[in-house]
Amino acid sequence: MAEDKDKEFKELVNDKFKVGKKIGAGSFGELRLGENVETKEAVAIKFEPRKVKGPTLPQEYKFYEKVGEAEGIPKILYFGHYGKFNVMVMELLWKSLQDCFEWAGKKLSVKTVIQVALQMITRIETVHQKGLVYRDIKPENFLFGKQPKQKILYLIDFGLAKEYLDKEGKHIKYKEGKSLTGTARYMSINTHQGKEQSRRDDLEAIGYVLMYFLRGNLPWMKLKCNDKKTKYKLIGETKEKVSVDELCAGFPEEFATY
Repeated sequence: MAEDKDKEFKELVNDKFKVGKKIGAGSFGELRLGENVETKEAVAIKFEPRKVKGPTLPQEYKFYEKVGEAEGIPKILYFGHYGKFNVMVMELLWKSLQDCFEWAGKKLSVKTVIQVALQMITRIETVHQKGLVYRDIKPENFLFGKQPKQKILYLIDFGLAKEYLDKEGKHIKYKEGKSLTGTARYMSINTHQGKEQSRRDDLEAIGYVLMYFLRGNLPWMKLKCNDKKTKYKLIGETKEKVSVDELCAGFPEEFATY
């Protein structure tokens, strides 16, 4: 069965990129290792079935193009069709913040978290300056570069991003009753309440990620429910109950101020 699956990827992508083993998967489809046959450089190739309901890869590519070349944003080497797939070839990166956090025993020093925070905030600032709200802040979406860029933190996966400025450059209108978008563990209280996400919600989500790194956990992580909707509701209620001072207790006051 696996062999049949791999037969779909025998041809070169754009006559230039050899398709290798599967290295990840998600709601979009799958991620495979690839190689530029001319330069022998390793790349990452994202595949999404073209017939999928509500394809996100074309939109994601559009947003990568909108952000453009900037530090900490992976280079997109090709976007197009490949058989029955939408395909995007991009710069191959190293491990995610989540990988590094687990490798470190699920606790990071204040110094390390501050260094990470500066890069995370800078990446999101870059995205916001281009008129986008990211809407899916989580440690898995921040990856370090490969040598010689191993100290640079990259932001990946613009599948849930959204423009917050209209065609005239005006901020989109405030709305309520929106469905939840993002990762419940880190999403803002406003997002839980169904409010349209804006730049501040990305920043609040970064705050939760930073406290997760410092504490090793968050107060709402152990909540157990039979269905996702109830769990999301409980997570939101817990976030409202836990004060900022309580969440940041024992750490430099700058974290609470942020």
